[in-house]
Amino acid sequence: MNPKFNQLKTKYPSIYNLMNYEPFLWLNQDYLDKKKFASHHNFSMSDLIDAENRYQRFAPFFENQFPDTKENNGLIESSLMPLKDYKEGYHVYLKRDDQLPISGSIKARGGIYEVILYAESLLLKNGLITLDDDYSCLSQKKYKDFLSKYKIIVSSTGNLGLSIGIISATLGFKVEVHMSRDAMTWKKQLLKSIGAKVIEYPEDYSMAVVYGRASAEKDSRAYFVDDESSVNLFLGYGVAALRLENQLKEQVIHFNKHQPLFIYIPCGVGGGPGGIAWAIKEVFGENAHVIFVEPTHAPCMLLGMMTGLHDAICVGDIGLDNITIADGLAVGRPSAFVGKIMMDRLLGISTVEDQELLKTLKHLKHTYNIFLEPSAVAGFKGFEDISMLKNNGYITPEIIKSGHHIIWATGGNMVPEDVRVNYMTSL
Repeated sequence: MNPKFNQLKTKYPSIYNLMNYEPFLWLNQDYLDKKKFASHHNFSMSDLIDAENRYQRFAPFFENQFPDTKENNGLIESSLMPLKDYKEGYHVYLKRDDQLPISGSIKARGGIYEVILYAESLLLKNGLITLDDDYSCLSQKKYKDFLSKYKIIVSSTGNLGLSIGIISATLGFKVEVHMSRDAMTWKKQLLKSIGAKVIEYPEDYSMAVVYGRASAEKDSRAYFVDDESSVNLFLGYGVAALRLENQLKEQVIHFNKHQPLFIYIPCGVGGGPGGIAWAIKEVFGENAHVIFVEPTHAPCMLLGMMTGLHDAICVGDIGLDNITIADGLAVGRPSAFVGKIMMDRLLGISTVEDQELLKTLKHLKHTYNIFLEPSAVAGFKGFEDISMLKNNGYITPEIIKSGHHIIWATGGNMVPEDVRVNYMTSL
């Protein structure tokens, strides 16, 4: 353990829970305290709407290139599914990002957005398109030939690499993915099959980011998608809140301050859940509360927010090994900016053991015939923790019981059958 952080144990007793790999719910004492925190960002709802408009411009291209988007007119979005009888007396829903078109995970929404933003900027700058064009034209060879002069580089534990690799290759970009030790073999193989260059490391995700960034700096035509600090990824993830608002209206789900939305999102480095959480608070305000969930072996966002050190501390500093079956959440150091934005917007963070992830995975498969990968079921632990909360001042057991609980399923439909069987027989 790093002696520099020994003093934190006295100031923040919950660090002992983290050090002992004990699952628990951390409630953010600064939640809703807007006076205490100055803004840590310079983007707003208008930027979120701009992101949604860009997605709409690319919809004809998606519909042309990816058959699984045709049913929804080229929109990359997932359904909101009522999870009947999950817990008696509670309204529970599953946000099916495991079924997102193109790459089958929450990363599709953010990763694809950053790539199309870059592609559009290059094409506009070089006079190859206008904003009024039908973007289905981007399927033509001349556009792919132009974009093939450029390279997209990303570091990933798996799902972000898949989303960026697939869309980049489809647009014509060269692709280079730097993958940490946690990345699943099948994800590496899939990336290689679409022509991506995959570089593997024995270190964790944070070091893969260092190597990826260094590679991009050597190439003037390379663009690095930085999951640790990318505002573009953040806004791409955030469009989910606008779509969720429409889905709630379509399903006639009524909510308010006394019957709010509780939303549970698995968290790794923080970009995906952070973007969604920020946008949810922008769209729904006091009518929604967000909870992140992290593995007990890699609670980097919790550690960063609890201590106020954010990316200046990593789980290794308190002796944790950052090894978990939830490969998409195996991150030792949180985003450089997400935790700061979340300080007055996030209700809390739960941690979950790997064994619990596997039990939940099996329960969903046996009871609802839904398969999710381990990291994607983490949100269920957040729901269980909140449902047992006695009182938090402004959030009472009555409010929790009457609320609508949305558990974000972040990935799973691309997992090969042999890997699924392995998960199902591993306990």
